[in-house]
Amino acid sequence: MAPIQQLTVSAPDGAVIGIIGDAASGQAELLQLAAGAVTIPFVLDAADALSKARALADIEKQRRANATILIASHDLALIETIADEVWWLDRGALKAKGDPREITKQYRQYIAAALRAQPVDQPLAPSLRRGDGRAEISALQTCNAQGQPAMVFASGEPMAVRVTVKFNAPVDDPVVGIMVRTRIGSEVYGTNTGLERHKIGPVQAGETLTITYRFNCDLCAQEYAITAASHDPNGVWHDWVEDAVAFQVTDTRYTAGVANLRASVESQRT
Repeated sequence: MAPIQQLTVSAPDGAVIGIIGDAASGQAELLQLAAGAVTIPFVLDAADALSKARALADIEKQRRANATILIASHDLALIETIADEVWWLDRGALKAKGDPREITKQYRQYIAAALRAQPVDQPLAPSLRRGDGRAEISALQTCNAQGQPAMVFASGEPMAVRVTVKFNAPVDDPVVGIMVRTRIGSEVYGTNTGLERHKIGPVQAGETLTITYRFNCDLCAQEYAITAASHDPNGVWHDWVEDAVAFQVTDTRYTAGVANLRASVESQRT
């Protein structure tokens, strides 16, 4: 736990203050030191829908009674919704404070940069593998616009999925495909060389084939997994690797759902 340095800010009466930061930011210690304030540590993050609704109603009741409420949470969407002001703690110091959407935007940018700086390691770890063995998927990678392996992408940026298939037997007309799913298994996008009218043709035993799919990562911020397969046109699998690699999408704002449609908005009054 980070030691809390002297904070030169005060919380206004009748306000909800959202406290954000990583595990070493000092959030828990700040809540312990907040004498006189109503403090709600991370319980809302794990609460069920009914318990959370009751807690939010109680928070609003206390705010109307002019209480100052400090809420530490890793749920940035929740903080944006209920907080009047957000404090971002970093190693016991106040890094930023102000409008909830602006501060959480800065924090999301910080998290994305930290994730991108991490070394990329994408070993194949399928939850299920099956096929007749005529070919095997030897590598599956997500790559950035420069073709370099990457596991974190900003919503909307170019990305690629690279599938490497080693053939152990001759195959007349192989089809290689991918499927993107959410972490709870919902199908997001799937395609294969047949659907894309990219005919591979006969492949001999011992050959290795690399297929690269490129697209814009127009997804909402969350975690995703990729399934890949090599099969005959009639669907007989050579190798199928289920949810074999994972990647993460980040954004500077919260967007609900899976597809980031980037809507424009206008309004008219009469």
